[in-house]
Amino acid sequence: MKNKTELFTIERIAKGFRNKDFKPSEILNLFLNNIKKNTKINAFIEVYDEVAMNQATKHDSDFVKSKELDFLTGIPVSLKDIFLVKDHKCTCGSKMLSNYISNYDSTVNTKLSSKGAIIIGKTNMDEFAMGSSTETSFFGPTLNPWDTSRVPGGSSGGSAASVAGRQAAASIGTDTGGSIRQPASFCGVVGLKPTYGRISRYGMIAFASSLDQAGPLTLTVNDSAILLDALSGFDDRDSTSLKLPSTSCYNSLTKKDFSPKDFNIGIPYDLLQEGLNPEIEKTFNSLIDRLKEMGFGIKNVSLPNSKFSVAIYYIIAPSEASSNLSRYDGIRYGFSDKSSNQSLEEFYIKNRSEGFGEEVQRRIMLGTYALSSGYYDAYYLKAIKVKKMIENDFIAAFKDVDCILTPTSPELPFKLGEKKDNPLSMYLSDILTIPANLAQLPSISIPYAISSDNLPIGLQLTSKKLDEESLLKVSSLIESDVDFKHID
Repeated sequence: MKNKTELFTIERIAKGFRNKDFKPSEILNLFLNNIKKNTKINAFIEVYDEVAMNQATKHDSDFVKSKELDFLTGIPVSLKDIFLVKDHKCTCGSKMLSNYISNYDSTVNTKLSSKGAIIIGKTNMDEFAMGSSTETSFFGPTLNPWDTSRVPGGSSGGSAASVAGRQAAASIGTDTGGSIRQPASFCGVVGLKPTYGRISRYGMIAFASSLDQAGPLTLTVNDSAILLDALSGFDDRDSTSLKLPSTSCYNSLTKKDFSPKDFNIGIPYDLLQEGLNPEIEKTFNSLIDRLKEMGFGIKNVSLPNSKFSVAIYYIIAPSEASSNLSRYDGIRYGFSDKSSNQSLEEFYIKNRSEGFGEEVQRRIMLGTYALSSGYYDAYYLKAIKVKKMIENDFIAAFKDVDCILTPTSPELPFKLGEKKDNPLSMYLSDILTIPANLAQLPSISIPYAISSDNLPIGLQLTSKKLDEESLLKVSSLIESDVDFKHID
């Protein structure tokens, strides 16, 4: 077997297993060696090397006996350290949960394991998924494999870096305001945020419950479709889980019975008027010209209320976080200061001020303020109304188009520490991704260009609720035309 992972997508690995090109243990060993050789990236909080190798060895025998195994059998997948895995730590990138051991499995882990996937480890993340750079983690920042002086994006930066750095075949992250798509763009991989409720949130530690959604980060669109099929489905343990007919997005893609002429793409120029990096703007305009040449219908659409998306997101999300994170007080679990001679109030203050980092504390305070007496009507209720207006703007736009296209991020991957002391600048980096979360729509980032500084640039496509099939078909057509070159 060649010691190279450039072509080791889920599809390639699965085919190789069945053709006896290599064994699951050999593939796992390759990824584990990549982790060991490049610990500087700091993509992982915990690596399950021994447990994973035991599983891989078992799958070696399974493939000797039969080729009729699930597509994901033996595929090494990393999980963002926000998903519970029984008998393993789940830290959420925080000192507060640095010693927490889960006593049950998340639905995401259960589904992957039942299909034979090998969980290679848990990836680094911004603390409690609050951040856009993976610099707020208690376990130190993750570095971008394309340029280790730059951030990988966030909050699923460890997941994106693990895929881009060939330390996992794929990863599962979470997206509350762009936390899958923005790091996917920064690291040159594919990142899919499905329709809200399509993948169960059971066993996924909550940040903002009405916005959080799990999704895959992969090397290709087809690989994202494979994982979407594997993870979708109703779960009665998640009250927001959707009951959907059983369909396969991957099978729809492999039929190849579609072309650019089947789709109209909308460009929301009112959302792109200012703040774009000049190089991103130039490559994006060139992309639009190319899409016209390919045969896509290109139309202007209007999303007039999306300009308020960052402002209302930072009312709604912190408000929900303020409630969700109130459970972490050090009594039942979480960081607990054992100093004697302190009152209950002092005990709470000590645990929460030491257990939570600066950004998490900032958002808790912001959310508590927005929900407080006298401000609830003025801020929170108004934000909920504008959220509905944004959703209605998308509904109107989708009467004429199948997908809406923007850059994923208005900027290129920035330097480590560049925005750490400027929260507002950090918040604005999600201005193009947040609207899809507020409207609960499926949205994807795919790499399509490389900057003059050799940094990846991602495009974002968003479609109607539950129309991941159109989203993935359009993405696949663009991906095939772009032929993006991943780093070795």
